[in-house]
Amino acid sequence: MIALATLTDAGIGIVLALLQVVISLVFALSAVYIGIRVFDRFTKNIDEMEELKRGNIAIGILLAAVIISIATVIQGGVRELTAPFFGGGELSQRLVGFLGGVIQLLISLALALFVIRMAIYVFDRITEGIDEQEELRRGNVAIAILLAGILIAIATVIQSGTAALGDSFRVLGDALFGNNA
Repeated sequence: MIALATLTDAGIGIVLALLQVVISLVFALSAVYIGIRVFDRFTKNIDEMEELKRGNIAIGILLAAVIISIATVIQGGVRELTAPFFGGGELSQRLVGFLGGVIQLLISLALALFVIRMAIYVFDRITEGIDEQEELRRGNVAIAILLAGILIAIATVIQSGTAALGDSFRVLGDALFGNNA
């Protein structure tokens, strides 16, 4: 026979997990929105939304890569933001963990946007003699795919570095509040 305490713990775990999904979704959507708006500022000669309305596949590919890149980089920050509330420990430890998650998420988002900006800069240098923004506006899918690949590759590589930020903040919180577990 299953103990009532076990069922209660399982129920609480399910509710907390669903809450974590909702919190993660809100932060992920916010980060993607901010990322696309900032990316729009990086490409001053292109109105991405207008290009999408026209059916510009190259812009669609590039925006998808921006979203994937941002999600790849910030995933650790979103995880660290919500994790403290689903483990044990004192409230002060949980709040420090949450604050560390917020800091990591903000740093991760800034890093993702920096990566996008640097990828565009490096791509511009690699493809000397090509006006990338004009090519994208014209729908040059080859340019979009190459830039998308660069964005996703860089984001994938630096993601482990942003995960290390979360580990560092967790260690700091443990040191501040004496959690040796």
